[in-house]
Amino acid sequence: MTDLTERQRRILGRLVAEYIDQGEPVSSTWLAEHSELGVSSATVRNILARLEEHGLVHQPHTSAGRVPTDSGYRFYVDSLLESRRRPRSTSEIEARLRRHGTVDDLLENASQELSRASHHIGFALAPAAPAAKLRHVDFAPLEGRRVLVIVVASGGVVTHRVIETDERAEPELLAAAANYINREFVGLTLHEARNAIVEQMRQERILYDALMARALQLARAGLDDLVPEETLHVQGASYLVDELLGEPGERDRTMEMLRALLRIIEEKHQLIDLLSRCLETGGLTVVIGSEHASPDLHAFSLVASTFSDGAKSGTVGVIGPTRMRYQRAITVVDSVSQALTQLSKGL
Repeated sequence: MTDLTERQRRILGRLVAEYIDQGEPVSSTWLAEHSELGVSSATVRNILARLEEHGLVHQPHTSAGRVPTDSGYRFYVDSLLESRRRPRSTSEIEARLRRHGTVDDLLENASQELSRASHHIGFALAPAAPAAKLRHVDFAPLEGRRVLVIVVASGGVVTHRVIETDERAEPELLAAAANYINREFVGLTLHEARNAIVEQMRQERILYDALMARALQLARAGLDDLVPEETLHVQGASYLVDELLGEPGERDRTMEMLRALLRIIEEKHQLIDLLSRCLETGGLTVVIGSEHASPDLHAFSLVASTFSDGAKSGTVGVIGPTRMRYQRAITVVDSVSQALTQLSKGL
């Protein structure tokens, strides 16, 4: 919104800050008295009308003041990001996080620190494991209906697993099945290979071929324990429940928001996908309301930042209603991510 005048910018910033603090529509009279611009209520009303034309504020009721839209919050947050100062020292946070020696303990403490300091839900996503690639698969028959699955991955990793099958498999069939897997999936990461195998298993036409069906079943069983799952630590749902129940608005809408968010937390994969996208961006990221790809998250904002142990990266963040205290959330997320970068290098 580079075409806004300085006066319009200051009025919008004051309006957003006051609405975040009080949760009530902000009137032109209040802004005229507290904006420190020395302007009349009539002048402020004209400015608010221009801001409304830009889609930055709206008036929930005819006689009410204005409240910010998601675009208004975006303008406010961008202003905060432009003027923010990186924390000079994170030693106090590091001391609180350094209670135990494992990465899981560190991230659990980090999610608690984020939640406690922001009064929102705190997240910590573990650094991604190295992406080992599938090099070779072999199936060897054992006694009865058992099959030995041998998986060779990049980095010299070799694993063996014994699988119980529905019927005895002949060596020729197992060799042909291994050849199929090696032809189709070698070169993919273990995660990509497993996902591709699962997807092919869903395609009914593939399963009409007994050889392919057997190959896919054995390969999936052999890869399942090799693909590292993302570790997501979540704390502070009670904070968000309390905050949403205190939000102005219809109770039915508030309860629907709660149900949507708690459903996402329980399923976790949506949050992992969301935080993983922050990894791709790097640094500090703020996603506001309707900027989320998922409609279930349109009532919420996310502040997240990446951290690194020198080789791998993870993500920490907080999620709360769009009327969140962005300044506080940005500061705590930035500080915790820097502290984790320092601490994780020593683990």
